[in-house]
Amino acid sequence: MTLTPTRDDKFSFGLWTVGYNGSDPFGGPTRPPLDVVEAVEKLAGLGAYGLTFHDDDLFAFGSTDAERQKQIDRLKQALADTGLVIPMVTTNLFSAPVFKDGGFTSNDRGVRRFAMRKAMRQLELGVELGAKTFVMWGGREGAEYDSAKDIRGALERYREAVNLFADYVTDKGYDIRFAIEPKPNEPRGDILLPTLGHAIAFIETLERPELFGVNPEVGHEQMAGLNFTSGIAQALYQGKLFHIDLNGQKGIKYDQDLVFGHGDLANAFALVDLLENGGPNGGPTYDGPRHFDYKPSRTEDISGVWDSAAANMRMYLLLKERAAAFRADPEVQEALAASRVAQIAEPTLNQGESYDDLLADRTAFEDFDTDSYFGGKGFGFVRLNQLAIEHLMGARG
Repeated sequence: MTLTPTRDDKFSFGLWTVGYNGSDPFGGPTRPPLDVVEAVEKLAGLGAYGLTFHDDDLFAFGSTDAERQKQIDRLKQALADTGLVIPMVTTNLFSAPVFKDGGFTSNDRGVRRFAMRKAMRQLELGVELGAKTFVMWGGREGAEYDSAKDIRGALERYREAVNLFADYVTDKGYDIRFAIEPKPNEPRGDILLPTLGHAIAFIETLERPELFGVNPEVGHEQMAGLNFTSGIAQALYQGKLFHIDLNGQKGIKYDQDLVFGHGDLANAFALVDLLENGGPNGGPTYDGPRHFDYKPSRTEDISGVWDSAAANMRMYLLLKERAAAFRADPEVQEALAASRVAQIAEPTLNQGESYDDLLADRTAFEDFDTDSYFGGKGFGFVRLNQLAIEHLMGARG
């Protein structure tokens, strides 16, 4: 397996990632602005296949139509020159002061209407550039004070907005879907649809749920203390993994946006195994963009920006290689069998068995030997995990 990225790997980066200037709540920029043409050229040279962007990444909030079109034309030319594609776009409803109480769920009705128009304008641009996914991260859709936000009303307003977008793309015949990006907190004290599970539940209330999925991010789920790989498995199970944001996170703290694999490495290994191989029993895999939503450390100069971009792709390919070796190891196959991992795919009920049949089966309860599980009938999970860690470390195969 080659560790040199190619377009077939479908690695993509947000313009806001490599373009991050190092600002944080405690300090200003440590790098100058990055021009979009340079970003496209450098990423193409590193082996990426796609670029994504918020509207305000490409042209400043409040730009005139002429200023906006100039940047769009420059991007189009850079894409034509390099072959990079735009698989996804999103809109910024969190940076400008007008969105200080959110966009789709602001208590101010006028702000909500402005947010919908801004999103629809970016949606049109995404379709024009060939994007297949429109991501919605509600960074300001939330509150700090329980008494200040009617959550049921806010969810209804969010539903109203996205139902309109679904009607719009359907009536226009656009080939694009929507992906909701969950996050529990930061910048708001509490953000609506904070986890993957919340987002999937909300999607089921929509008028066209088939057009909506999720865009989970490693750090966002891990900020809530959740297992990212388990969440992705559920999204795949429910057919709702429309896009994915890869980065690194070290525990429950602020959103670190580290290079992918530079946080919880063991979970990153399990994630790549799931995306590429379908997990232990070879279930659904993911064929969309491997999108990196990270921030080059503010300690880095511009060369460090490109080193970190390359590191994301190399980390993914290394983990993909290690996962393939893990799956091919005969001892791993034996350990999986000993741990009875494949049995989870077997229905618990016999074919055609009713609850009356189950209640009549004495071997299922009255005669079942529960005592054999005390001091015996272990599952061997520790051995299996040790094999996974050894493959992750390159100690096997």
